[in-house]
Amino acid sequence: MAFKTNQNENDESPPYTVEQQEEQDDDDDEEEEVEEQVWDDWEGDDGDSDSDFLCLFCDSNYDSCSSLFQHCASVHHFDFHAVRNSLNLDFYASFKLINYIRSKVSENSCWSCGLAFQSKQDLRNHLHDVIDFNAIKPLWDDDRYLKPFMQDDALLYNFGEFDEGEDEQTSIMDEDLVRDLKNALETNGVDQDAVKNLVVDDRADDVFKRKETASVSDERSNSPSSSDKKLVNGKDSRGCVSSIDKDPEEGSLMGNPHNHIATHIKKVNESYFGSYSSFGIHREMLSDKARMDAYGQAILKNPSLLNGAVVMDVGCGTGILSLFAAQAGASRVVAVEASAKMAAVASRVAKDNGLLLSKNEARVNGNQKGVVEVVHGMVEEIDKIVELQPHSVDVLLSEWMGYCLLYESMLGSVLYARDRYLKPGGAILPDTATIFVAGFGKGGTSLPFWENVCDFDMSSIGEELVTDAARYPIVDVIDHQDLVTSSTILQTFDLATMKPNEVDFTATASLEPKSSISENGKSHFNSKTCCWCYGVVLWFDTGFTSRFCRETSAVLSTSPYTPKTHWSQTILTFREPIAIGSGEDNARKPETIGTEIYPAAKIDLRVSIVRSTEHRSIDISMEAVGVSPDGRRRSWPAQLISLQ
Repeated sequence: MAFKTNQNENDESPPYTVEQQEEQDDDDDEEEEVEEQVWDDWEGDDGDSDSDFLCLFCDSNYDSCSSLFQHCASVHHFDFHAVRNSLNLDFYASFKLINYIRSKVSENSCWSCGLAFQSKQDLRNHLHDVIDFNAIKPLWDDDRYLKPFMQDDALLYNFGEFDEGEDEQTSIMDEDLVRDLKNALETNGVDQDAVKNLVVDDRADDVFKRKETASVSDERSNSPSSSDKKLVNGKDSRGCVSSIDKDPEEGSLMGNPHNHIATHIKKVNESYFGSYSSFGIHREMLSDKARMDAYGQAILKNPSLLNGAVVMDVGCGTGILSLFAAQAGASRVVAVEASAKMAAVASRVAKDNGLLLSKNEARVNGNQKGVVEVVHGMVEEIDKIVELQPHSVDVLLSEWMGYCLLYESMLGSVLYARDRYLKPGGAILPDTATIFVAGFGKGGTSLPFWENVCDFDMSSIGEELVTDAARYPIVDVIDHQDLVTSSTILQTFDLATMKPNEVDFTATASLEPKSSISENGKSHFNSKTCCWCYGVVLWFDTGFTSRFCRETSAVLSTSPYTPKTHWSQTILTFREPIAIGSGEDNARKPETIGTEIYPAAKIDLRVSIVRSTEHRSIDISMEAVGVSPDGRRRSWPAQLISLQ
């Protein structure tokens, strides 16, 4: 289920230490004549080199990667191989991870939870094991970390290892994608026979590309959730850099002096949605039944909307929504995709199903079966690529939503397309989006697990984990039975009318104790007990309302009360739990509101979600106020949480 800041490839390298600069100045003259020859003659070894390997967290130096990583694991709670294997990181993602950690350590900040400290010693004392691997994965998913943070960092070019079994795993993933894509097409009535060849042909293309010098693309995808996608096109099946950076005879990884770094940075943009990794996330989305059912119903069961319409699909990915639109009778479908890789995939899928627009295809009675036109580029720039008049689109389609609705979403691009290309009164699908919020109890945390581990009480570990969880959001599935308050609307967006700056918002909500159902079917609150609210969970619904879908409306929900989706829910943990119940008035001090002896009657929330300076990330601020039965209030300090 993401979308990076633009990186100027001509930027200077990050600053390095005064000592390094002095040494560099002293050595420049004598190295100038032999530098090129040294780099040209150097051939990679099996992993370690004679260079010193500087620890990621302290000033210790080691003569091999293995000894450095052993030190990091035993002293600094960082197991590089465990992180790499748990998140299935390829060469590029691992490369970025190292640069990300070095940049965070330079700021005296924890690489996994983001907490900042006054000194490096304080940071080292704080370092801890990874709490949630999935939560940390997006942190370094930014192309800027492909630029070495430290000059001549030997670790960057010697950590690569061959992971046996990766080829087999990749093959299985590709087969699953074909199966899921085929099922999605057949379920919705699209006649096709050639989709099964998609991955086989695509692999052949990759093999050919590895024998050629790859062309460079600076485009990025409009598709959501790229934080789950890995860079693979620029490497072979073993996670090594492609042949452009290999010795053609030995096949070993070449060294990367400064004149090679730019090549890597350029290639990453082309590799960003590589065949295997992008297929993985698209396989996940195609397998998301709630997602496919909602879009399929809205597009295929509203003939008055789609028949003869000009449709634009923003961020088309595999092109499944465009195929639905074509099947529904659209006269023209402009499928916009910023990733060169996925644009090629979408074109091939449309062609294999006889739906790709062909200029050479003869029209029959003025009609043409192929109506899908795949456009490679950002929607903000397609007027340079395709002939499309402003305000000429009847229906605007997009699956733009990210975690917490707005994280890594491409809503800004959708609104741009709406304002430039959609006809007055034209339809936008979906046309509404709503963020909901509810409070969760102990069951939504890891505490129950740690309270009894083989009949031993390890609750102190669970309490520490809950405390750490308050520093960052968690994307996970939560059981509706673990909710302890009512759910309420936090914010609603009308996609047909909202302004781009309304993506940023501040909203309030009141959470009351969750009602229980009596035998007679009536809801009531239990006034004799209280429960602990450990934080809030956010989710969203998107609506295909009767405003545009007159025959059949639809709702795509990511609620804990409905079947899970690949978006899961977003969990924000309080710094300390708040007791909530329906107690009686008393004269206790306001400071005791929210405790077991004086539970709050409700929790008032004030939540702000704004776009971060980090592209496609969001910053969340949350303020909680416990309200007593007699209206007195107790406030807790605001929490600032960044989802990036």
